[in-house]
This record gives sequence, C-alpha cells and structure tokens, in this order.
Amino acid sequence: MTERGHWPSVRERLDRVSLRARIGILAAAVAAGVVVLVSLAAFLIVRQSILETLDDNLYQRATAAAQSELAKPELISTIPPEVLGAGDIRVALVYGSGFAQSAEGPASAPPLSDAELEVARGDEEDSFRTAAGYRVVAVEAGEGRALVIAQKLDSTQAVLSELATALPVIGGIGVVLAAFAGVAVASAGLRPVQRLTAAAERVTATGELRPIPVSGSDELARLTQSFNEMLGALAASQEQQRRLVADAGHELRTPLTSLRTNLELLAAADRPGAPTLPAEDREEMLADVRAQVEELTQLIGDLTELAREDAPAVPREPVEMTDVVERALERVRRRAGDLRFDVSLVPWTLVGDPTALERAVLNLLDNAVKWSPPDGTVRLRMVPLDDWTIVVEVADSGPGIAEADLPHVFERFYRADTSRTMPGSGLGLAIVRQVAVRHGGAAWAGRAPEGGALLSLRLPGRRGDVLPPEERAAG
Repeated sequence: MTERGHWPSVRERLDRVSLRARIGILAAAVAAGVVVLVSLAAFLIVRQSILETLDDNLYQRATAAAQSELAKPELISTIPPEVLGAGDIRVALVYGSGFAQSAEGPASAPPLSDAELEVARGDEEDSFRTAAGYRVVAVEAGEGRALVIAQKLDSTQAVLSELATALPVIGGIGVVLAAFAGVAVASAGLRPVQRLTAAAERVTATGELRPIPVSGSDELARLTQSFNEMLGALAASQEQQRRLVADAGHELRTPLTSLRTNLELLAAADRPGAPTLPAEDREEMLADVRAQVEELTQLIGDLTELAREDAPAVPREPVEMTDVVERALERVRRRAGDLRFDVSLVPWTLVGDPTALERAVLNLLDNAVKWSPPDGTVRLRMVPLDDWTIVVEVADSGPGIAEADLPHVFERFYRADTSRTMPGSGLGLAIVRQVAVRHGGAAWAGRAPEGGALLSLRLPGRRGDVLPPEERAAG
C-alpha cells in the first residue's frame, strides 16, 4: 500500500515501469487482443465449414437413398449403415403421422423431432440440426414420408477440440514473441533517447556541452539535432557570459586602480607628520575621484542593461519618435560645447519603450560629440525608407571609422586602436544595437560623405500622416 493508505492504481503502477517495458506490455496486449479475435474468428469459420461439409455429405446420401429403392417401407429395415458409407450412421423412414421405421429397430433410430415430421408432411423440403451428439438431416421421400440420416459428431468434435486447444497455444506463443519484439523495437527506437539522457546527465555532472552524433532523418534524429542546437545555444550563452565577465573585469580594473591610488594619496596626506598636499593638487585629485566614480557608475549601468538576455519588463506603448529624438538632443546640447547640430526630423510613430529608445539615440549622439572637433557639426537625420520603416542617421565630423573596425563597433567593449585613450566604457553602441533588435530593427556603421562616422538605427513604425493598414481598409 502507498503512504496515502490505498493500493496503487494501474496507472500509478505503470508509471513506475520503464518506457521500454511499457512498450513491450502494450505490444503484448495488442497482440493478445488480435490473437483472441483471430482465434475466435478462425474457430467459428472452421467449425462452420466442417458442419457445412458434413451437412452436404449427409444431404447427398439422404437424397440418393430417398430416390432409390432403399426408401421403400419393406426395405428400410434391411438397410445396413455400411451401405450409406459409414458405420456410425443411423437411418429412419418417418411418416407424416409420426410413425418411424429404422434399419435396426427403434433402439437404433436417429433422434427425431417435429423438424423431421414437417419434412414428412411436406411443410419443409429438408432440415438440418444437431441432437444427442448426432448431426441429423431429413429429406422428402415422397408419399408423406421423410428419409432421416444421422451421423455421430464424435470425430468432428475431436477435430474442433484439437483446434480449440491449438489456437490458444499458438496465440500465446505469438503474444510472447510480440512482447519480446516490442521490447526489442523499443530498445532500438529509444537508443537515441538514451543518448540524449546520457548527454543531459553529462552536462549536469560535468558542464560539457559536447554535441551528440546524429544519424538518420526520422523524428528522433530531428530531436537529437534540436538538442544539439540547444547545446550550441547554451555554449554560446556561456561563452558570451564568460566574455562579458572577463571584459567587465578588465574595464573595471583601470578606474578602480586609479580610484584606489588617488584615495590612498589623499589618505596619506591627511596623516600626522605627512607633507602638506597643495590645495591645487588636492582639488585635482578630488576631481579625478569624482570622474572615476561617474565612469564606474556609467559602466555598471551599461553592464546591467546589457546583461539582460530578455527585454526589460516595461510596458510597450505608442511612441512619437520625434519627441524621443528632441529630448535626447536637448540633453546632448547641454554638454556639447560649441558643436553645431544639423537636424532633420519627420513625424514617426512606433510601439516600444520610450526610455530605451531615448537611451539609444542619446548614445549615438554622445558618440558623435565625442569624435567631433570643437567647431564641428553633428548631423542627425530621420530618413523614411518607406511608409513602415525609418532610419535614424547620426554623422560626426571626426576622423571616421576604419574599414576593419566597421563590423565590430557595435560589439561589447570593442574599441578601435585610435579610441583606446578616449573616455567611455565601450558599451554605448552595444546598447544601441540591443535596443534596435528588441524593437525589431537593426543598427550598423558606415562612413559619412563629409568623412566622419555615420551610425544608423533602423526601426519599424509608420509615418505620422499615414494610417495603418487596418484603418485604411476600414476607411
């Protein structure tokens, strides 16, 4: 009994059995059902065939005897059974009045009933029945009489008994073979599943993400291929996390080292007997500390943003992209000095996260400000590709991006050789690409006609003066 105080059900017991054994049991059960149906049908068909053959034989004999001189009353009592071809046959001549004559007297008469009387009276042409272990056949013999022949069924019953014994035995053997075949087929079919199980256990125990060899093209092969793709995605995610941690550690090490050095110098200057630190140097070191804290704050914020594999849980709402761009421009202008901004905007609406979109545009503008000379110009354009796609282009008047660096500028922590001494975490453009992908768009880099860098952000949506398809269809 189980802990709940009752015997486990059949389903509960089956759940404890291995899948291979369950398939074997299912195969045996199906085979048993088929064997029972086939055996029963075969027995009934053979039995019917034997009885029909016996009836035809007896009918032919009775008809031949009824049409011969043997059916005369004066001769019926002298007919030996051997004349009709068998020693286990009984013969009688039945009258419509109910009187009967048999070959060897009443004791040897076949079993008689109303069925034979109806044939004698002419109500029926013939009759067939089984009685007292005999198969009884009656045919008309003329003049209100019927000739009745009965043959023992001992030999027929013996054949049917042997058949009734042989069919279950053969069927039982078939059921056992079906069970073994089901287990064998299940073992062969579940071998890929066993490999998947072993691979999952290996990943759990060792962390190895080695793919499984794939053979064939059936459903299990496709399952193995999907499992390998999952392992590949997991390996790529692990590698991405490892690189993020390594790159983050490398980026954090420099500001932390500088911050610790400045703090140690300030602390040493405050010790009794230490040389007095000039006020100008002290103020410069405090400014460095504040800048390093700000850099760390920005770096940690960028890392937190990029570490999210899924989009943040923020409501997506209709966003007017022109408002987003104008807010980002206002923030950039406050720290851009004498830089000029050449801006061209168009009404554009999309569904998304306004904060993330503003962060992406702000990062593009900050990058352009960083690379533009003091008297340079930052160009921002909103260029509709069609009624449902727009590109936000930001170009600077700096030195531009080398061809070898163009494919990598949106990668995490990537810095070209010329930018390693510039401030920044190396994560701003990676955040731009992440925001673009989350909104169903893309980001890429190129060279502006004026020679500087041209960074583009493509986003879906619709023009402010264009109705969506469903509204146009309704109109």
